[in-house]
Formats: sequence, C-alpha cells, structure tokens
Amino acid sequence: MIYPSAEDAIVILRKTRCSERVIDHCVAVSKLAKKLAESCKRKGLEVDVNLVEVGGLLHDLGRAKTHGIKHSVVGGKMAAELGLPREMISLIERHMGAGISKDESKVLGLPEKSYIPETLEERIVSYADKLIEGNRQVDIEETISKFSRELGPSHPMIERLRKLHSFFKETLEDPQPWVK
Repeated sequence: MIYPSAEDAIVILRKTRCSERVIDHCVAVSKLAKKLAESCKRKGLEVDVNLVEVGGLLHDLGRAKTHGIKHSVVGGKMAAELGLPREMISLIERHMGAGISKDESKVLGLPEKSYIPETLEERIVSYADKLIEGNRQVDIEETISKFSRELGPSHPMIERLRKLHSFFKETLEDPQPWVK
C-alpha cells in the first residue's frame, strides 16, 4: 500500500491547520510508534512500519477541526477526503484511548461502530499515543491514573488500556528499551 511520506504527512497537518502543538505531539507519537514497530518486527511480527510511522503523524488529523472525543472520527473523514488508504483511515479512527466499543460509541454520540484497535499497526499507534503527553513521554501508569480520574477506575477503557500494555510487555518481554 502507498502512504504519504513522513514529510508529506507534516504538510497535510499544516495545510489542514493543525496547531504546532498538535504537530509536535504527532511527531513524538510517530517516533515512539516507529520504535515500537521496529521492536515488533525484530521479534518476528509482521508489521507495516511505514503505516505506523505515517499513521502516528496523522493520528490527530481531526484536531485541526475539534479537540473533543469526535476528533478521531473527524480525522477519519478528513483522511478519506484526502484519498488516504482504508488502513490509514481505520488507524486514525481507532486510536482514541485504548479503543471505544460499539455500545460506548452510541453513548458518546459517535457513528455507531467499534473503534477498538484491531490490527497490530492500530494497536501500536494507540499505545504510543497513550505514552506521549504533549510531546513528553510518560509512564503507562501515569496515563492509567489520568484515565481513571477522568473516566472512573472501573471504566472499561481502563481494562482495555491495561490489556494493551500487557500485550506489548509480553510480546516484547521488556518494553523499556523502546519506551525511553
């Protein structure tokens, strides 16, 4: 599949009027996601590193128009209008939190479908996004604490986030080399 280059992705973010703060965040997420993808590849997993890198850059494309919960859906629509491949659109739509279930999407006023990351590439970008606050890398426990305060400790998103972390911790045995 042909994706925009990393440079073209930055141009897209600027042309759509994403703020420099959002662009800095996207660059940080992309760098960490690419490291994670490369670690997965070294472990023998099949992963499209280019999709992860460019998807990390474009995951918050929708923040050009909104910073609310709907930014992932808006970003997916913007990506479709730009003619980006379906894999990129899905990655953008499914990066929120550790995913949003079909039932949760209805409650949140999103188009009713599952936004839970399915592919390895979607999971990588979603996870990397949870490890970057602004353009600063954070520990997963900091993110879990933040989500617990905002959503409540028993919200299903918390368990999905823990499972996402466990997946990478078990798959990569020691995720710390790529985390820092």
